[in-house]
Amino acid sequence: MNFSSKLIENAVEAFASLPGIGRKTALRLTLHLVGQELKETELFAEGVLKMRQQIKHCSICHNLSDDDTCHVCKDKRRDRSLVCVVESIRDVMAIEDTSQYRGLYHVLGGLINPLDGIGPSELEIDSLLVRANSDEIKEIILAISPTIEGDTTMFYITKKLRDSGVKVSSIARGVSFGGELEYADEVTLGRSIVARMPYKLNNE
Repeated sequence: MNFSSKLIENAVEAFASLPGIGRKTALRLTLHLVGQELKETELFAEGVLKMRQQIKHCSICHNLSDDDTCHVCKDKRRDRSLVCVVESIRDVMAIEDTSQYRGLYHVLGGLINPLDGIGPSELEIDSLLVRANSDEIKEIILAISPTIEGDTTMFYITKKLRDSGVKVSSIARGVSFGGELEYADEVTLGRSIVARMPYKLNNE
C-alpha cells in the first residue's frame, strides 16, 4: 500500500494496530477523519486520550470505572448477596445486556493458564476470597467461558471456597463448550444465568 503522505501512513498504522482492524479498514477510517471538520477530529482524539488517562479499575469488583467504585457496586438496588465471577470486563457487559441479572460482579482479569504462565496469583482470586468472607455474600456464580482454562479456573475457585459456607454455582451449559461468553447471544446467556446450577468438585 503506497502513501502520498507520511502522516496518512502513520495514522493508518495506528488504526491497523487495533484488534480486528485491517489495513484497508484503517485507511478508510483515516480518510474519514481527513474529511471531517477539524473540531470533530479533535473531539474524537480528546475522547480517546481522556478515557485512557482517567479510566480506573473498581476497587471492589475490578470492573472499569470513572471513579474508584463502579456504578454497579454503588447501586443500592442490586442484590448484594450475589456475586457473579467473570473472566473479563467484556463479560460484564454481555451479562448486563441480558437484563437477567441484578447482583454484583467480580472480574478475574483472565483465566488460569499454566502454558501462558498465568497462575492464580496473576488473577483477582485472592480479592474474591476476601469478599466471600463478607456476611453479605450468600452465593457466588461462576460465569466463566466453558473452556479447558475456564474449567480449571472454576475448579480452583470452588476448591478455595469449599469451607467458606458460600453457595457456589455455575451458569447452565446453554453456552457450548469451547465457546466464549462474550459472543453468546443475549437470550442464551440470560437463560444460562437464570438456570444456573450448583458447581460440584469431581470428588464430591
